[in-house]
Amino acid sequence: MKITFLGAAKTVTGSCYVVETDGARFAVDCGMHQGSSVIEERNQDTDLYRPGDIDFFLITHAHIDHSGLLPRMVKEGFKGPIYCTAPTAELLSIMLADSAHIQEMEAEWATRKQKRRGAKPIPPLYTQEDAAKAVKLLSPVAYNKAIEPGAGVRVTYKNAGHILGAAFLELVISKSGDTYKLVFSGDLGRPDALIVEDAEIPNIKPDYLFLESTYGDRNHKNENSSLEELAEAIAYSHSHGEKVIIPAFAVERTQEILFSLHKLHKQGKLPANLPIYVDSPLAIKATEIFRKFTEFYDEETRAVVADGGDPFSLPGLVFTPSTQESQAINADRGPGVIISASGMANAGRVKHHLRHNLWRAGASIVFVGYQAMGTPGRKLVDGAKSLRLLGEDTAVAAKIFTIGGFSAHAGQSQLLSWVESFAHPGMTTVLVHGEESAQTVLAGLIEERFGLKVAIPGYLEEMDLLPGKEGVITPAPVMEKAMPKINWELLLADTRAKVAMLESLKGDMAQRDWEVQAELRNRLLEINNELLIFASQI
Repeated sequence: MKITFLGAAKTVTGSCYVVETDGARFAVDCGMHQGSSVIEERNQDTDLYRPGDIDFFLITHAHIDHSGLLPRMVKEGFKGPIYCTAPTAELLSIMLADSAHIQEMEAEWATRKQKRRGAKPIPPLYTQEDAAKAVKLLSPVAYNKAIEPGAGVRVTYKNAGHILGAAFLELVISKSGDTYKLVFSGDLGRPDALIVEDAEIPNIKPDYLFLESTYGDRNHKNENSSLEELAEAIAYSHSHGEKVIIPAFAVERTQEILFSLHKLHKQGKLPANLPIYVDSPLAIKATEIFRKFTEFYDEETRAVVADGGDPFSLPGLVFTPSTQESQAINADRGPGVIISASGMANAGRVKHHLRHNLWRAGASIVFVGYQAMGTPGRKLVDGAKSLRLLGEDTAVAAKIFTIGGFSAHAGQSQLLSWVESFAHPGMTTVLVHGEESAQTVLAGLIEERFGLKVAIPGYLEEMDLLPGKEGVITPAPVMEKAMPKINWELLLADTRAKVAMLESLKGDMAQRDWEVQAELRNRLLEINNELLIFASQI
């Protein structure tokens, strides 16, 4: 049996693992690659997936880095069922449509730019029609009820404690007379997280555990003081008459923040008459879906509902679905809290709110989730002094808060505790969904504490699973596509050649009219500033 790692291999986005058995070829998750432009280019490589040859998808949860390429698969020939829990199916119905709208808008913008250059138009990655077709293929399943989606394949969805409807998967696969037991963790939640119940423990003793490792190298800081930290950020900016910007994923994180603000209000820890904006059409729709599935809440959240309350409501709360309402937020110069997508500040309305507030001393930017390498959010968390937003550089004067206790991912010690609860001799742990540095640390701890074999596959690598033995990883067949080599000497030589060309034109520039020289000077100053910013970010 073979597994190919088409994403979330030494990275945290693009989760997709294609499994090939005697009777089926299927995939666990189908996530969009997010982050730097180089990583996002992987979304175009549909031929690697062979969509028409995939029998079915098993989706662990609704986050776009686990589901966002489903419409692309449909566009390129996939026609089978897509299995997921009922809440995941409802969330995907709005999230895939929203993602498709973004793809269409970005393609339209890029095409206008191309037309000005006389170049060909750029098609969207997929359309809203593709997303609608993907939604029609969704097949909801219940927790703890086994299904048999393919010959020799039995799957059980178990609560992963990550977001509403999130699951880890137990797979029992028969192949050539052998039985393989696999567990795919999906994204594993923190114990005692808000809204959802804690993750379950597998019922099977897996031969192979495919374990997420997002926080494999660290625990969440001040996990029990998240409410106090949020209140501190709000008090800081309120005292300066400025706004708090919270980049938050539309699904789960926005609802967790709303519940936290609800609790702070009940405790009397929010300023009176403080406007709180949920500025994301997707988050607004997702909140309504959360209100629908109360049976998936944990005990604390169910108690609020049983008492007649709404965990996602509080005084001063304003939903702003329209563009005009969103723009009006920044026209009001008073204090307030803006919860807006995206969670890594790399798309959506939050970029506009950052442009309006990032340069203001007294404003706060509060990060409440993981920030992937290359994203604007990661740059701010890492201490960037300026950030390029919507085509212009913006100075960073706002105070940056990072609150780890809101993460929907288990920290290092929590991952280890979960593994310990079912680890057994002979189990191989395969680390996925993590940056390589975090995976290396976690691998060492798993080997040391449990004596287990650990594998860390890379993008496009394949793994042959062997009954009762450690799997064999085959290097990516096309390494140039998986990780193209960057020739820095050639690039810098090209830069030096262009500088030399400018030197040779110095006399010609000096002979131009003064007005022309002034324009050339200003353009060269812009180029020099771009080079300085580039160098400062290395």
